[in-house]
Amino acid sequence: CFSVFARPSSVPHGAGYELLIQKFLSLYGDQIDMHRKFVVQLFAEEWSQYIDLPKGFLVSERCKVRLVPLQKHYLYFVFQMTTLGNLTPSSTVFFCCDMQERFRPAIKYFGDIISVGQRLLQGARLLGIPVIVTEQYPKGLGSTVQEIDLTGAKLVLPKTKFSMVLPEVEAALAEIPGVRSVVLFGVETHVCIQQTALELIGRGLEVHIVADATSSRSMMDRMFALERLARTGIIVTTSEAILLQLVADKEHPKFKEIQNLIKASAPESGLLSKV
Repeated sequence: CFSVFARPSSVPHGAGYELLIQKFLSLYGDQIDMHRKFVVQLFAEEWSQYIDLPKGFLVSERCKVRLVPLQKHYLYFVFQMTTLGNLTPSSTVFFCCDMQERFRPAIKYFGDIISVGQRLLQGARLLGIPVIVTEQYPKGLGSTVQEIDLTGAKLVLPKTKFSMVLPEVEAALAEIPGVRSVVLFGVETHVCIQQTALELIGRGLEVHIVADATSSRSMMDRMFALERLARTGIIVTTSEAILLQLVADKEHPKFKEIQNLIKASAPESGLLSKV
C-alpha cells in the first residue's frame, strides 16, 4: 500500500528493504517523491494495526506492507485530498453487512435502509461491481431479508465476528484485480460497520459508508460511530452520491438505468438529522 492505493504483488523469498522499495517504485513511482524519507510498515494481525519495520527485515511469508512518508508537507496533503474518494466501478466492491430478518424490529428505520440497500445492490449489478454479503449468526438471527435481492453476489457468508473481514473475504478481495474502494452499508453502524471499516482502512483500502443505508438500535450509537469514522478519513456519503459518482457521466451506457433507480429520492427518514 501507498497512500490510498493498495496493489497485490510479490517479491522473492528473503527480500529485504531495498528490494521492497524497488517494488514500491515499480507500482507507485509516479506518486512517490523520492527526495523524502520513508518507513516501511507491516500490518500486524495480532494488534490489527501497522508497525514500523527495521531496515534489516526479510520477507518470508505473505504479508501486508505499506510505505509511509516520514515528513508530510503541503503537497502531500494536496495529493491526498485530490485522490481520496474517487470511485470507479473497476476498482470498487460493495459490502452488505448483516441485513437480517431478526434485526427488523430492533433497528431504527430498518425499512428505509432496506429500500436504499436494495437500490445499491441493483446499481452494483448494472455496473458489474462485485458484492460481498455477510450474515451475523444466521442460525439464530435469520437470513438476509427477502426484500434484498442477492442475485449475483460474489459471496454470502455467515459470521460470528463483528467485522466482515473474514479470511474468505480477504481471499475474495485478493482475487479481484485493482480493488481500491469498498462501499459499505448495513447494520449496526457502531458495531459491525465500524469494525469492518477500521479493518479495511488498516489494510490500505478506501472506505465509503452509505449513511442512508446504515443504522443501529440507538441513534446515539449511530451518530457517534459515524463521527468517529469520518475523523479517521473514512468517507460518509449517500446512496445517490455513490451511484452517480460511479457512472460519472450522462454519456455512460448505464446512466439511464441508474437514473431510473434514483428517480425517487431515498427516504428522508429520521436518520437524516442524526448523521
